[in-house]
Amino acid sequence: MTSDAASGGPGTAPLPAAVDVVIVGGGVIGASVAFHLAEARAGRVLLVERDTPASGSSGKPVGGVRAQFSDPVNVRLGQRSLEAWRAFGERPGADVGLERVGYLFLLADEAEVETFRRGLEVQHAHGVPSRLLTPGAAHALCPYVDPSSFVAAAHSPADGYALPGAAVRGYLRAAEALGATVRTRCAVTGVETSGGTVRAVRTTAGTVRTGTVVCAAGAWSRAIGAMAGVTLPVTPLRRQIALTGPLSPAPPRVPFTLDYGSTLYFHNDGAGGVVLGMSDPRQEPGFGREFTEDWLELFREAAARCAPPLARLPVTGGWAGLYEMTPDRNALIGEARGVSRFLYATGFSGHGFLQAPAVGEVVRDLYLGRSPVVDVGPLTADRFTGPATAPRAEAHVI
Repeated sequence: MTSDAASGGPGTAPLPAAVDVVIVGGGVIGASVAFHLAEARAGRVLLVERDTPASGSSGKPVGGVRAQFSDPVNVRLGQRSLEAWRAFGERPGADVGLERVGYLFLLADEAEVETFRRGLEVQHAHGVPSRLLTPGAAHALCPYVDPSSFVAAAHSPADGYALPGAAVRGYLRAAEALGATVRTRCAVTGVETSGGTVRAVRTTAGTVRTGTVVCAAGAWSRAIGAMAGVTLPVTPLRRQIALTGPLSPAPPRVPFTLDYGSTLYFHNDGAGGVVLGMSDPRQEPGFGREFTEDWLELFREAAARCAPPLARLPVTGGWAGLYEMTPDRNALIGEARGVSRFLYATGFSGHGFLQAPAVGEVVRDLYLGRSPVVDVGPLTADRFTGPATAPRAEAHVI
């Protein structure tokens, strides 16, 4: 049976009395987990979403996909996911508008170059075709950038961007076709445990008996974990992008370009315009998702230095969403130590969309009790607890 949840409708599929696994969160991570569990015939799968699919962080207009990281785990997750994004039209079967324009990091000094040179060694060990470029070569790829403002650039032609909303819809349609149930506008109000084991999930639509919960609730994951007595150190942080709308003349096709030092980034929007973004260091944590233009002053200052034409582009609107931040800006993936069968995949700190296909496979494997396709042991939430904490270090973040 197929509900209208996958198309963003009310999701009127009835709430089952009992299932094998409940996935909390209808963003791209939860949708990927639902598809991979359903595809593996892993039992009765229920996904519950408090609002509508992709209504949280996955709702951004365009999402970057890349394998240019410094941490080997992130490289493997990114590389495996890139393969899945390229094959998405066949499995699960949807057009996600993948544009393989590459990622281009602008590096302002030799210290930044050395950071990326070390990252290249890790990337090359896993087959990522990344390389360092001269400023002139970077300018040839992206005419917007001023080659005098940086000393080198890091580029991988295999990277690019795609449409998160289309990916969520594609995953959910396929999951439902394989027997999963998707229930939207269904908020989780409690997770019942007994003897260190999950027993049921309480929702605004009723209680479902289950032996497994997968928390894929993004910025809201801390609260879901607390319901089961599990600590998930995830903090919501507003991030914003601005849209220029169609430009005349139309902009050139450019890589997903990032100024590493300032975190300024930009790329085509697929409709004749440009997407502009930047991390605002003044932003306080919180769940607010209202778009404002106050950060654009910082963006235009940075653009005037590294990509002057962008400083003068008009802005016709924008989007605001939530990053799900962890203390070391790396994901939380694993099974809770104190609560059996409470699995989590959250805290991606801006990298959830690009890692979603591989993470869905990993959670499937964890649920089935087999070795994951990527060893995510270093990403468990346990790294922040106990006497020997071991946060991960990832250099290639914005």
